[in-house]
Amino acid sequence: MSVQTLYTAATGMEALETKLDVIANNMANINTTGFKKDRANFEDLFYRQHKLPGALDSDGNITSTGIDVGLGVRVSSMQADFDQGAFQQTGNQLDFAIEGNGFFEVTGPNGEQQYTRAGNFGINANGDLVLGSANNGYRMNPNINIPAEAIDVVVSNDGTVQYSTAGSPTLSTAGNITLTTFINPDGLIKLGDNLFKASDASGNAQSGLTPGQQGVGILRQGSLEASNVEPVTELIDLITTQRAFELNSQVVQAGDQVMQIVANLRRG
Repeated sequence: MSVQTLYTAATGMEALETKLDVIANNMANINTTGFKKDRANFEDLFYRQHKLPGALDSDGNITSTGIDVGLGVRVSSMQADFDQGAFQQTGNQLDFAIEGNGFFEVTGPNGEQQYTRAGNFGINANGDLVLGSANNGYRMNPNINIPAEAIDVVVSNDGTVQYSTAGSPTLSTAGNITLTTFINPDGLIKLGDNLFKASDASGNAQSGLTPGQQGVGILRQGSLEASNVEPVTELIDLITTQRAFELNSQVVQAGDQVMQIVANLRRG
């Protein structure tokens, strides 16, 4: 008696368990600034061919179909959904949201260039714009320095950073915030801390792009991009995934019962 039924249903349970992990991570990051939800994709496994389509029957005629049995399913890939998240107005002068395509570029602790959609920036002790993180000082690239005497910071939609000082009626320019794009954002490596890293799959970073030009989005000062996780959609996906897992477990139980019946036939 073949135990293939048990193995096939087990592949379904394993794949669905991975999907549950993805849903759990999406739900956990429902309030994470700039978070992009993931989706698990599936593909069927190898088929055991008992008779190929187009074989000749006993009379020499060509058959129209064959006989094959699939051996299950597996997770083929994970894809991030880079759809725009909602905008949350904060009023903070150093909060920036990207409306459209693009990433902020920051410099990691080891000098490696990394990328983020989170725009919750602050100023470090040197006056440099850094990503709001308690673990590392991810400095914006190109570096933007706000002097200590600045009392008001204004960032235009095209990324121009200006500030005013007490007693001066004119604005001084501190630099320009630029954005980075990739030909294949799905190929970016997720690092945690709201950061991505380029890979061979993502293609080379197209850096130094002016917001609002060359197909990149514009900046919104005083706002943050919220997570694009839709709670209702995730809950529906959670329920359907849970039910599918239960069905696969019932298939395992049914296969086990059939094997017991066959085993008992010998005793009878």
